[in-house]
Amino acid sequence: MFKKSLIALGMAGMLAVPGMAAELKVGFSADALTLDPANHRNRETETIIRNMFDGLVTRDSQMNVVAELAEGWTAIDPTTYEFKLREGVTFHDGSPFTAADVKFSLDRLTKENAMGGQTSPRQSLLSALADVEVVDDLTVRLKLSDPWPILPAMLPFQELVSAAHVAAVGEEAMADAVNGTGPFKLVEWRKGQSVIMERYDGYYGGAGDIAPVGPACVERVIFQVIPENASRVAALLAGEVHIIDKLPAHMVAQVEANPDTKVMAVNGTRTSYIALNNQEGPFADIRVRKALAHAIDRQLVVDKILGGNASLTNGILSPDAFGKNKNLPAYEYDPEEAQALLAEAGFADGLEVTLDVDGANKEIAEAIAAVAAKGGFRINVTVRESSMLVSRFRTKGEPIDGQMWLTSWGNGSLDPVGIFVPTHRTADRGNSSGYSNANVDALLDEANVETDRARRAELYAEAEAIVNADLPKVYLWVAQDLYGVSTKVTGWQPSSDSRINLHDACLSD
Repeated sequence: MFKKSLIALGMAGMLAVPGMAAELKVGFSADALTLDPANHRNRETETIIRNMFDGLVTRDSQMNVVAELAEGWTAIDPTTYEFKLREGVTFHDGSPFTAADVKFSLDRLTKENAMGGQTSPRQSLLSALADVEVVDDLTVRLKLSDPWPILPAMLPFQELVSAAHVAAVGEEAMADAVNGTGPFKLVEWRKGQSVIMERYDGYYGGAGDIAPVGPACVERVIFQVIPENASRVAALLAGEVHIIDKLPAHMVAQVEANPDTKVMAVNGTRTSYIALNNQEGPFADIRVRKALAHAIDRQLVVDKILGGNASLTNGILSPDAFGKNKNLPAYEYDPEEAQALLAEAGFADGLEVTLDVDGANKEIAEAIAAVAAKGGFRINVTVRESSMLVSRFRTKGEPIDGQMWLTSWGNGSLDPVGIFVPTHRTADRGNSSGYSNANVDALLDEANVETDRARRAELYAEAEAIVNADLPKVYLWVAQDLYGVSTKVTGWQPSSDSRINLHDACLSD
């Protein structure tokens, strides 16, 4: 009897070991473009990479910035930040992580031609970082060209690499030669099919403010590439994968009806809007822009097409963003007002216009066209390739080649500098309306270097009020990110920055 109890206890102890032989599979909508943290500007790629590489800081599930490879940081003055690093952190090859690796990684991201003659496409994400100074093995100072209070908010996107590893394998090999400090290490990247990782048992534990701290729960992780929505959902329902991203709203009920799966939602950070050509054509007249805003029943589109999984917004900033103006007036659905404004602008018989869209948003565009008809708009929906749409509308000050574009802009930092500036500052990279307002430019520029948090929020709120009145775009909604999840998955929560942090995920029997 005594011997039998010991055996039972031993078996129970084995079953309690986190992640014992567990393999967690993610049905993922896109393959990585590269596994080099410095050589992309792509959210899906970032999601995969961030499970193998860590940064100085990260975000918890509530989007708070917390220390990761750093123990903490101090703003010595408005242009100098000092970071203290954790002791005992190692890369996957067992070599120590030091301040020299931080300098090398950040120089590689920000300096011209620092990647074997190539400049990192992520350079603009740290545009104010002028230099990195190594104080000692566990201390670095980040020097800014100008005050830039959002530096900590931009650092979670910047993963750190081993200087010795890059020197050994070469820049080109970094595309698939992973040697990070993250909770998982690369086993194999089968391009177009899957990225296979296994637990790094030497992991230092991750951010101290995000439980649990220690090695990952599961032994093995596979990102299985399944681009087609129906196939991704089918794989989840069949138990072939445990988590899927980009669950379509019209498939939510199907996942919820399955006793072995559930839906998890989180507020997204991507604002959807219709960019209107402010330079020429009918939308150069603010009356026509306001008419369109009143002609679109946004809530109806959200309810019918997005399954209610979105929050309306009356400006570019999402409801959760820093500096969001909570008092912006809404352009309520009012087809009679829309018709009156069109008539005032010289279009008493209505207006025929073209709405450009990519294939993924065709259904939403068609719904917008249908509801806007009562307001006097005859909208022709034209589907184009994403690259063509970018070249037509995001012209950096050149004439826009189109009338309307249904699009969106992500803002993982939840700071206005990541979305407000590029989409509304004169001739900036995401200004797809040709909008220009000197007062808005001045407010955005002042906020960019303002170190007083309350004053900075006031500047953005004032700028958003001006833009709401000018209406260069019709602001629509911020959609929730929807995930399908097996009931076997525990300890995992989705995050608004689209990260799928599998360090925390466990699998039950």
